[in-house]
Amino acid sequence: MKSVYGKYVTKAAFAWTCCFVLFFFLYMLMLSPQKGSKEQLKEQLEEKKRMYSSALKASEKETLIQLNEQIEQLREELHNFVVDYNDAANLTFDISKIANEKEVTSFRIETGKRDNSSKQAESEQYITESFFNISFATTDFTQFAALLNALERHKPVIFVDRFSITRTDRDGSGRQVKMNLSVFIRKIQDI
Repeated sequence: MKSVYGKYVTKAAFAWTCCFVLFFFLYMLMLSPQKGSKEQLKEQLEEKKRMYSSALKASEKETLIQLNEQIEQLREELHNFVVDYNDAANLTFDISKIANEKEVTSFRIETGKRDNSSKQAESEQYITESFFNISFATTDFTQFAALLNALERHKPVIFVDRFSITRTDRDGSGRQVKMNLSVFIRKIQDI
């Protein structure tokens, strides 16, 4: 009798093992690939939820007010670096005024030309560069540094691209300085 139960248990264990192996292969073939698509759908759902919540938030008046304030702050920050096209003519006078305040002698300013080696950037449809070449005589390094500092602190910013200092006389009391300056100018936009 024990052998009948043993045969029955062996047959049942074999049937269960076969079913387990069969279901395991069916799971691997059909359900496992869908796990990846399920995760992808979850990510897409989360992205849509974020977009929906940001759209709801953007439609609120408070958010619109905050966004407009941020735009105004960015415009003010842009004015620190870019000159309006209409104000570009005043740059020469501003630079001359700075030089007069720093009491440099033999001051000369002329508009420079673009360096042909520089590549044309995509932003040049909105902003262009204007170049100036200045030269002046200075008696000491402190005077030169004060002028350089004043130029770079000017609003909108005047960039000092290059400068050179040469001695003009043998006793070393005077130096001739040449500087290449550049500024960003906003182009007039067609509406």
